Amino acid sequence: MVKKPSGNKRRFNNRNYIRKNDKIRAREVRVIGAEGEMLGVMPPEEAVKIAKSHGLDLVEVASSANPPVCRILEFGKYKYELSKNKRNKEKTAKRVKEAKFRPRIEEHDYVTKLRRSEKFLHQGNKLKITLMFRGREMEHINLGMNLVKQAIKDLSGVGKADDTPKLSGRFIIVNLSPLPKSQRVLRYNSLEEAEVEEQDDEQDDDHEEDGLEVEEKEEASS
Repeated sequence: MVKKPSGNKRRFNNRNYIRKNDKIRAREVRVIGAEGEMLGVMPPEEAVKIAKSHGLDLVEVASSANPPVCRILEFGKYKYELSKNKRNKEKTAKRVKEAKFRPRIEEHDYVTKLRRSEKFLHQGNKLKITLMFRGREMEHINLGMNLVKQAIKDLSGVGKADDTPKLSGRFIIVNLSPLPKSQRVLRYNSLEEAEVEEQDDEQDDDHEEDGLEVEEKEEASS
């Protein structure tokens, strides 16, 4: 019968588990003091004694280093800072919305869908505009290019093009970035409407022959 790993073993194999004090398994560790000073390489038992003498913990902060790097610090505060940094990173991750145009679109559809794109940019998301040609529509590239340029102009109150629209095969593509928050001026939404997160309520748009379809993608801010 295969013996199942113990709970402790699974915990140590967890990449998110932080070793501290007597849970540090290396024979020697490189120690950084509470003030950021280098204390040198020593057995973890000796480093734990130093940490405890200051009422602090010895925490492994770089397990893959040779030898592993440990810091003397307040463990509770350290975990809080890690959690805070993770939340901030997730909060600042920007979503990229892709707005898909077709050369032919009714005016009311254009305005309705442009309103959604304005909301996306107002909320700080980047926007990728893509216009796709089908069949003989390639004979009217200028019409498609003018439509994309008009969309950029209509969204200029909340975003600006990163570059000029470019033709790539059967697609015209351009990326828009949101303006600084203090410079954003809404044209198609009230402020209250623009602050509301968009719901996934356009499932029928995937079946429209003409229009602007919106898809979500994730992008981490640099």
